[in-house]
Amino acid sequence: MTPLILASTSAARKSMLTGAGVGFNAVAPDLDEADLKQRLVTGGMGARDLAEALAEAKALAISETQPTALVIGADQTLAVEDGLLLDKPETPDDAKAQLRQLSGKGHRLFSAAVVAAAGVAVWNHVGIVRLSMRPLSDAFIDDYVAAHWHDIRHSVGCYQIEGAGAQLFTKVEGDYFDVMGLPLLPLLAFLRERKLMAS
Repeated sequence: MTPLILASTSAARKSMLTGAGVGFNAVAPDLDEADLKQRLVTGGMGARDLAEALAEAKALAISETQPTALVIGADQTLAVEDGLLLDKPETPDDAKAQLRQLSGKGHRLFSAAVVAAAGVAVWNHVGIVRLSMRPLSDAFIDDYVAAHWHDIRHSVGCYQIEGAGAQLFTKVEGDYFDVMGLPLLPLLAFLRERKLMAS
């Protein structure tokens, strides 16, 4: 059977694939993601295309050294209503600032996956989720970040909807798995098409 590699060490993505019964190995790609992202944003790339480009770069970085495997790359981007892109917070103060920016507003989350084989992208999907965050008081934000910093520091937008982050929202329109960081259902359909999972 064709080996399957996840070009990520994200605990959430690994958990989703494992829970769905997918056999895979997880490998961190050798990629300066921050530099690539900066170059793409400076070049004017929007949030949706940015998520796909980063996912593809991760998949290709592994695929070029593992040509017999199918490699899954994944990435998420978050765009506020005015088009502003948010990154993962580096400090608790960054997290608080992000939550204040999102408080009482809508934003879009783009969840991309790209599968590469022999150094070529052979499949891609970008899920789009629209989220409405309720107005958050400064006291709530301070307490939320203090209590959950360890969990939210790896999450763009500073929420983990599977946990306490559910408290932040009034409405979520889109696929739950996309919010978690991987368009899982379309990916599973592709793996079935490739006979890597039972149909």
